[in-house]
Amino acid sequence: MSEQRNQEPERVVVRDRRRIDPLTGEVRVPEAEQSVSGAGAGGPTGASEPAPGTTPTPDPAEEKLAELSAQLDERTADLQRVSAEYANYRRRVDRDREAITVAARAQVAAELLTVLDDVARAEAHGDLTGAFKAVADKLVSALTHIGLTAFGAEGDPFDPSVHEAVQHTTSHDVTGPTVTMVLRPGYRLGDRVLRPAMVAVTDRDPAAGPVEQPPIEQETQPEDNNE
Repeated sequence: MSEQRNQEPERVVVRDRRRIDPLTGEVRVPEAEQSVSGAGAGGPTGASEPAPGTTPTPDPAEEKLAELSAQLDERTADLQRVSAEYANYRRRVDRDREAITVAARAQVAAELLTVLDDVARAEAHGDLTGAFKAVADKLVSALTHIGLTAFGAEGDPFDPSVHEAVQHTTSHDVTGPTVTMVLRPGYRLGDRVLRPAMVAVTDRDPAAGPVEQPPIEQETQPEDNNE
């Protein structure tokens, strides 16, 4: 009898399994589905995902990496631009230095052309001997070393850009304007003409008629002996 008194009466549990809430009229979600959705969305075993319509939070490490990459591209472009400008500057300086050097050589050589004329006249009269000849040879060698060359020879075609004609005759022995006498040689330094050659020009005599063209030789075909 004492054991029966000590036992508590069993509780009666009433579970409302209706899908529609009788008070609000809304659809009820079963407890099992609530526990599963809660565990998958934010539970300790599920991965958190941003809710639909929200902007994901940017990663600070990725932002820093993108910023450093942009700075690297900018510095690389600056370095390439500076390198190109320096290369252009070096080429311009080298070109200007070469032009100044050539101009200085041409000026010195032009001042010594009259000396070369005196040396040539002394040699023509047989006075270029002894120490005077040795000095003259050194002078000619030094000017030749810097690129000075003489031009103008008998038989050259007349070129008004490098020849200065002071005498003009005609003859039937030439086919066109031809240098027949060099009164003073011309000189050039590289591609620059320092002084044109003073020459006498002979042109073809109009009474001699047109220039006869040499006959064109025809090629003979070898005979075919394989008959």
